[in-house]
Amino acid sequence: MNDLIPSAPTARLIVVLGDQLSLDLAALKGADQARDVILMAEVAEEAGYVPHHKKKIAFLFSAMRHHAERLLAMGWRLRYVTLDDPKNCGSITGEIARALQDFCLTQVCLTEPAEYRLKAAVQDWARDRQVALEMRLDSRFICDHATFQRWAEGRKQLRMEYFYRDMRRKTGLLMQGDKPEGGKWNFDSENRKPAADDLFMPRPLRHAPDQITKDVLALVADRFDTHFGELHPFCFAVTQEGAQEALEHFVTEALARFGDYQDAMLEGEPFLYHSVLAQYINAGLLDPLAVCRRVERAYYEGSAPLNAVEGFIRQIIGWREYVRGIYWLKMPDYTQQNFLQAQRALPDFYWTADTDMACMASALRQTRDHAYAHHIQRLMVTGNFAMLIGVNPHEVHEWYLAVYADAYEWVEAPNVIGMSQFADGGILGSKPYAASGNYINKMSNHCAGCRYDVHQKTGPQACPFNPLYWDFLIRNQDKLGANPRLSQAYRTWDRMGDDKKRAYRQSATAILKAL
Repeated sequence: MNDLIPSAPTARLIVVLGDQLSLDLAALKGADQARDVILMAEVAEEAGYVPHHKKKIAFLFSAMRHHAERLLAMGWRLRYVTLDDPKNCGSITGEIARALQDFCLTQVCLTEPAEYRLKAAVQDWARDRQVALEMRLDSRFICDHATFQRWAEGRKQLRMEYFYRDMRRKTGLLMQGDKPEGGKWNFDSENRKPAADDLFMPRPLRHAPDQITKDVLALVADRFDTHFGELHPFCFAVTQEGAQEALEHFVTEALARFGDYQDAMLEGEPFLYHSVLAQYINAGLLDPLAVCRRVERAYYEGSAPLNAVEGFIRQIIGWREYVRGIYWLKMPDYTQQNFLQAQRALPDFYWTADTDMACMASALRQTRDHAYAHHIQRLMVTGNFAMLIGVNPHEVHEWYLAVYADAYEWVEAPNVIGMSQFADGGILGSKPYAASGNYINKMSNHCAGCRYDVHQKTGPQACPFNPLYWDFLIRNQDKLGANPRLSQAYRTWDRMGDDKKRAYRQSATAILKAL
């Protein structure tokens, strides 16, 4: 792929990043296939700035190589730099500089990187080298930065629900004129059912590795053997066609029950009725609006109920667009927010899954094995526990960024810093998502097989979430006591007897010391 002749002086270098694997990419609009050169590169700097899950690296490298093959077949001039290329500079900016020199080019065009860190690096490099850089907005998102800024301006609270309604109006999804389908904007109250373990559970579509993927798996096994996670079995789609097949499989096999059970957790059932499509959407293999329109069609065809379809669409045009807006509105300082001044180190068992807490062990094992956990496992199990014990939110942020195949900083940081850890002090969420073991017992079957007793509130056999919940609230009362959504909890604490309060605090202290 690298034996191209130099280009004409007016030609451009078009950079396609690893999460921009779309044929409709903004940087490709108006490009000259005969003269412009596309650059794609696997670089150590991007693969290793956090210890990304082996499956995540393999997915992206294989998807990049397949995308490059498709671009070549379409007639594009393309340089693809593999990780093991002896000339590989190890960074995106280094590979841009090398390609400019090799092809006698002076102009660079790329779609805006999704992460602030990389965008700043490319802009700083271009300015220092006096390189002509055109950076185009990423048209794969529905709401651009300026539109989100206008929406946020002057608002005391940036609540997703109101933003989501604007996105429904803009896209026309599930709308009847200017009214929402079914008379309500949000059917979340119908989407909180615990799942019985005798329900039929579909599985996400499994894709057999082809030779390109097998080569990547061997590379990852060799170069990233110390990284987190299991590499095999590897079943992700790595092409647009494969991702589309995964979407169709979800719509026909799982969507109908997605809404009812989207918050449920079951031992040994990592996927339930979830789509497991986020890594394909975030990498560019699926267009988010097209995905929503396909899901919407299932409702109008009568194959999926409104609560399932609305709940799924809300996650994409509501939550996904919203957290991206928060990210770009609040960076570069957002990932360093620490409203509760939490300083504890992340426990080692987040990497090993070696814990007696059944819910934690289950979420951590499936994260290790599949590079996946659904939103309630991330928010109400692993995230909840980290917040209750007071882990430094930046450490939590870097862990989530590393371990999930769909994690990129623009989507992961607001979910962790804001939603999971309340480290932004309420910019994103109206209260901390703190919960005792009762919530987990209600939404899962983990507690029945746990060595701890969810019904015991204190003592060595008590579910750790129980005393930690109260300890968290009292430890942070100076910052959270005035929060109206926590007023009932603080009133409950005030009514407790001194012996009960003391037992909660002593039990929590014992757990924290053991960590």
